This record gives sequence, structure tokens and C-alpha cells, in this order.
Amino acid sequence: MGDPARLLLLYQLKDGERCVGELVVDGNKLSTVSARLQTLLNANLVKRRRDARHLYYRLADQHVVQLIDNALAHVDEEVKASE
Repeated sequence: MGDPARLLLLYQLKDGERCVGELVVDGNKLSTVSARLQTLLNANLVKRRRDARHLYYRLADQHVVQLIDNALAHVDEEVKASE
């Protein structure tokens, strides 16, 4: 979760399951996003399922949502403190 790109992927999954192709944004390559998702899968932060040729990812559980919310709240506190 220390990597901003992986945190963004977790944030994108906060509202539900998404196909890998839907997670490719801002000029990222599909292979880069897939590698980041594999890292999150290995860390047990996401789960995946296959539907024919498509892979779908979702957050592993509600605890991951709480981790994301806490991380973003912490960043917000840091920004406000520096203003």
C-alpha cells in the first residue's frame, strides 16, 4: 500500500469488482497494471476470478476498505497540517 499506483488500484476497487481493462488509466500499460494487481493479490489485499478471457478483481474484504480510508485520511491530515 506504500506505492501510490497500487493504492490507486485499491481505491478503484473500493466500489466493487472491476475487469483489469477498466483499471488501466493515465497511459499505464495493461502489463503494468496486471503486475501491480499480482502484487496486491500476493499480499492478500485483492481477490480475482476469471470469466472466460477476462480477469476481475475485487478487494479481499472490508478490512481493506478500512485500510484505504485510514491511509487517505492520514494523507489528508498531513496536507492540512502543512497548509
